[in-house]
Amino acid sequence: MIRLVPDWLLYIVVITVVVFVLFRVDRRYDAPETLPDAPQTGSYLPPPSQYDPAVLVEVGPVASGMGSAFAISPDGWWLTARHVVDGCDAVGLVVSRGQAVRVLDIKRARFADIALLKTESAPLSMSLDTSERRFQIGQRAFHVGFPQGRPGEAYSRLIGRETLIARGRYALEEPVLAWAELGRTSGLRGSLAGISGGPALSANGQVIGITVAESARRGRIYTAAPSSILRLLRVEQIQATGAPGERLTPDNYGQVSDDMRRNLAVAQVVCVTGHDTPGT
Repeated sequence: MIRLVPDWLLYIVVITVVVFVLFRVDRRYDAPETLPDAPQTGSYLPPPSQYDPAVLVEVGPVASGMGSAFAISPDGWWLTARHVVDGCDAVGLVVSRGQAVRVLDIKRARFADIALLKTESAPLSMSLDTSERRFQIGQRAFHVGFPQGRPGEAYSRLIGRETLIARGRYALEEPVLAWAELGRTSGLRGSLAGISGGPALSANGQVIGITVAESARRGRIYTAAPSSILRLLRVEQIQATGAPGERLTPDNYGQVSDDMRRNLAVAQVVCVTGHDTPGT
């Protein structure tokens, strides 16, 4: 039987945390100007290097908030960003208005900003593409989730690798993929905060990364590398068994993203900390 997080826990988060800003490279709130959608050409993505540019992020203190996650197996395994669920006293996945399925287990990577969540089951799971050395500079990615706590999405083109250096509540260094934002949901302006933990998908509907950070000033989106995802799955001995989704284009990605959220392949994550609980 599905166990639900009590409604008051969800309401506290929704009311007190309208926008979850926990892991962002800068604090400029204006959306970047839309870039030209150049032809999809370029060399293959090189392997990580000590000479890759570095991007520094500050991991804020533990706080209640919201993020995104996506299912990778029918038996209830989901992927998200580590900073979305790290330090939470309770974590749930929103399944309908006012109701959230309780997360039964969390497995956090120590080497990357990614985490696994366990629920009793998942209605629809997504396929992973971990062949990152065959990725091409300039290829497209479609980022799906709940920016600013609402359904939304963006799309981008690959510009290369960078090294993400996290400091603050925890410290780590990891290779990430850097993407130049090309466009986003009509009417969505400002930070993409809340999309963290959501999937980055290729045009063929497979997951090629997890959105973990943004730089609104530079118009950049950063995703955890597929190699980091594969490493966590191997460490935890979990097999991803999802199927590729519908093909995505700049014309249909909004509708396809809505279908993913409606089918609960992509869900909103709720994090509740103890200081938000009545009586504490």
